[in-house]
Amino acid sequence: MPARVYCCCAALRPRYKRLVDNIFPEDPKDGLVKADMEKLTFYAVSAPEKLDRIGSYLADRLSRDVVRHRSGYVLIAMEALDQLLMACHSQSIKPFVESFLHMVAKLLESGEPKLQVLGTNSFVKFANIEEDTPSYHRRYDFFVSRFSAMCHSCHRDPEIRKEIRIAGIRGIQGVVRKTVNDELRATIWEPQHMDKIVPSLLFNMQKTEDLDSRIGPPSSPSEGDKEENPATLAENCLRELLGRATYGIMSNAVRPVFAHLDNHKLWDPNEFAIHCFKIIMYSIQAQYSHHVIQETLGHLDARQKDSPRVRAGIIQVLLESVAIAAKGSIGPTVLEVFNTLLKHLRLSVEFEAGQIKTRARIRISKNTGTKDEDETIVQNAIIQTIGFFGSNLPDYQRSEIMMFIMGKVPVFGTTRHTLDNSQLGELGTRSLQIMLLRSLLMVTSGYKANNIISALPTSFLEPLLSPSLMEDCELRQLVLEILHNLIDRHDNRAKLRGIRIIPDVGDLKIKREKISRQDASFMKKNGQLLYRHIYLGCKEEDNNQKNFELLYTSLALITIELANEEVVIDLIRVAIALQDNAIINEDNLPMFHRCAVMALVAAYLNFLSQMIAVPAFYQHVSKVIEARTMEAVYFLPEHIFKDICILPKSLEKNEKNLYFLTNKIAESLGGSGYSVERLSVPYVPQVTDEDRLSRRKSIVDTVSIQVDILPGNNLVEDVVTATEEITFEALKKAIDNNGLEEQEKEKRRLVIEKFHKAPFEEIAAQCESKANLLHDRLAQILELTIRPPPSPSGALTVTSGHTQYQSVPVYEMKFPDL
Repeated sequence: MPARVYCCCAALRPRYKRLVDNIFPEDPKDGLVKADMEKLTFYAVSAPEKLDRIGSYLADRLSRDVVRHRSGYVLIAMEALDQLLMACHSQSIKPFVESFLHMVAKLLESGEPKLQVLGTNSFVKFANIEEDTPSYHRRYDFFVSRFSAMCHSCHRDPEIRKEIRIAGIRGIQGVVRKTVNDELRATIWEPQHMDKIVPSLLFNMQKTEDLDSRIGPPSSPSEGDKEENPATLAENCLRELLGRATYGIMSNAVRPVFAHLDNHKLWDPNEFAIHCFKIIMYSIQAQYSHHVIQETLGHLDARQKDSPRVRAGIIQVLLESVAIAAKGSIGPTVLEVFNTLLKHLRLSVEFEAGQIKTRARIRISKNTGTKDEDETIVQNAIIQTIGFFGSNLPDYQRSEIMMFIMGKVPVFGTTRHTLDNSQLGELGTRSLQIMLLRSLLMVTSGYKANNIISALPTSFLEPLLSPSLMEDCELRQLVLEILHNLIDRHDNRAKLRGIRIIPDVGDLKIKREKISRQDASFMKKNGQLLYRHIYLGCKEEDNNQKNFELLYTSLALITIELANEEVVIDLIRVAIALQDNAIINEDNLPMFHRCAVMALVAAYLNFLSQMIAVPAFYQHVSKVIEARTMEAVYFLPEHIFKDICILPKSLEKNEKNLYFLTNKIAESLGGSGYSVERLSVPYVPQVTDEDRLSRRKSIVDTVSIQVDILPGNNLVEDVVTATEEITFEALKKAIDNNGLEEQEKEKRRLVIEKFHKAPFEEIAAQCESKANLLHDRLAQILELTIRPPPSPSGALTVTSGHTQYQSVPVYEMKFPDL
């Protein structure tokens, strides 16, 4: 009777339950009953409205089996669910999916690794199914959390730990694929999800022993590698995730990377950080590259008080990102990048200056040297990043960046720069000047402008040459090197390296073009400024061999790129003025510097005479060089810059065969059609405003009216020959007269310079104000000189309205001082 009742009850059960029960064998080792599984599948496809009930019943059975640890039946249930998912594609599958996900969640919550892996595999299969309609209520928060936890598995058995981590990564990959293809894909990009997904992937990538240091986009790993190596699988998943990111959600995907690198202290060393950002930059869409750069700059600002090595690691990551972004779209972040980098450069210099001051107070500190070296690493990394970024910009943007950097170079005595240097002090300001000029040197490297006006506008040239007046040889070297980058448009500088007497300039194969009209206009406007700084640069007491070599190269490059007949005459005047200054020695330079200037002049005139191809000029220069080779080798660059060189005690003015003579040069050039009238006028650099702002001694003390000490202007004849008595009153009178003349000359020069450079509106306004002032003073004069009647004889009576005024004769008028 009981058996008969049981059969009746079984027959009364719903058909879907009977079909589900039939797929489970008595012994789970026998596996799924395929014939009954086919019946269940056919029933589900024929009656899709029963899918939700089938799923609920399977879920109930699986839950009981999980609790009772019947792993065999659990495997059969999941296999049946997988087959039903693959076979059924209808709108009624939505309730069945909920039951399926509930069963997967049960497996993931279990503590058995096999069940967790089983649930993950089922979820991955489900993720690959494309549903016909989107699901507006389904969320995957639990799965994101659970898969992320599996990625951090710490199981004792290495093989099981590896298996669980791989399952977690594959699960995250399935969540990503399922959600990004869904209409509600924005949910996966929420910060609470990205803060779990990205660090989980990075954690597994960090375990790889062989970090990829390739420059180009890495190749995709094979399927076998994905299964065997969690690091490779995690990297592939991260690439897929970032490749699907759009602009609005890029920050949510990138910021967890910074957090992970901070928490695990992976900025020093930063090999893994660089590896991660290479993956990011190559995975995202090219037009979003600038967004990653912005995020990196923001993180650099946030970590500005960290150790120097951490900041250096972030900057090196930025360099790698810029190197990749420069090949595509950098976006609107150009000025922001440079502004942030320059700000951190100033901070690094400020930190370094503060450490030096602290050491000076403590007097002994054995462990601060490393910090200084670390700040140097930061500064070098910033300069390298600036240079690389600038060198990849188009010309019009590079010009703007050059002006931008130049505007931040501090100059003593001015407020032109935009950086706050109040905390730096003199030593810190000098360091900042050097760092900014080094950055500018990197940016200008390889810059080729069509004409020199676009490369060296006046607004850039004048501040650039200001540091060359400072008493620091390294600053002047950097300025000259920047100048060389901008002037040398045909890559001739390497051929001119090293100051020497070149036997045949033709062997150098110098490239040059005919000077353009724009270049000629530039030299007319700014040539005197270039000559002046070269001339004064040769007179600095701290010059070394590199300074003289750079000055020689400057003259040679001007000759190649910018010289016409007028410029050639000016360059010769500058060279002769340098020779005269070395002989007279008004600046009390050491004998080495005087001989070095003479050697520079010899090397340059030898180069110039061959470049302009005037035989008579070249013969005169060769004759002087030959005489120096025989009698005064210390006047030649090959000897004076040796480690050991015997210097003379004095320079004799009457040894005419050792000097380049103005009249000889004028005679040789005049015969070739050059206009040599200006050669008879000694070169005198003009006094500018920056001389009064510089910290060196007054330019009036160093630049005086020069006379030609060689034939044509005989110095002996210019010496005072009169035998008049020299008294105190006579000297005082002479000094006063000279002072008045200098003041008058300075006033005239300032007026001329103002009308040349000042804006028209300013000149017009000033003239109008002076005219109004003169009108008021004339009215005052007339009011004081006109008196009322009675009028004396000979006076003129003027009637104005009802009042009569009497004008005084002119000879009786009294004019107040204007």
